[in-house]
Amino acid sequence: MTRGEVEAVAEVCRAHDLWCLCDEVYAELAFARPHISPYSLAGMAERTVVVSSLSKSHAMSGFRCGWIVCPKPLAGHLFNLILCMLYGGPPFIQDGALVALSSDLPEVGRMREAYQRRARLMVDRLANCPGVRAIQPEGGMFVLLDVRGTGQGATRFALDLLERESVAVLPCDGFGPSAAGHLRLSLTADDAILADVAERIARHARASLS
Repeated sequence: MTRGEVEAVAEVCRAHDLWCLCDEVYAELAFARPHISPYSLAGMAERTVVVSSLSKSHAMSGFRCGWIVCPKPLAGHLFNLILCMLYGGPPFIQDGALVALSSDLPEVGRMREAYQRRARLMVDRLANCPGVRAIQPEGGMFVLLDVRGTGQGATRFALDLLERESVAVLPCDGFGPSAAGHLRLSLTADDAILADVAERIARHARASLS
């Protein structure tokens, strides 16, 4: 979201005495512009709940290490909830999280740059492919591919792509109406593999139109 968009949300929250729940798990992987947290805006710290983790920014998804920043009254309720759900994280994960949060690790920047480069690679490779449209992301580790131009639904296209080209992608219909007809392509493989994947997707898209 742009600063203007975040400020508009904040204005609504202040005007109507609303909580603002902000998922900032991709904040460190923003390409287009620095992430602006509503928590940092005037009059918003007392009504903003920031949810984040090291899953994306430091590729620690398997360690399940995250946090919530919020006003003290809500934090007390969340503490009681966690007591009923968790018994604590392993010490080595906590030690690693402490280093990640207190250090400016160059690996984080390199990973963000790699995702941005790979996203551009996928978008460029699929730019002239009939029936599909790769959408340049503003951050994160995925590219969305609109396959509605092929006349197939996302699930059918994905299943056929897996069977015929050995490429596994995620249909996005479950993410809501705005994502229907799209596939999610992961950028976690290296550049050469992604270039090959783009060729396989393009080949399959052309075949589906013939």
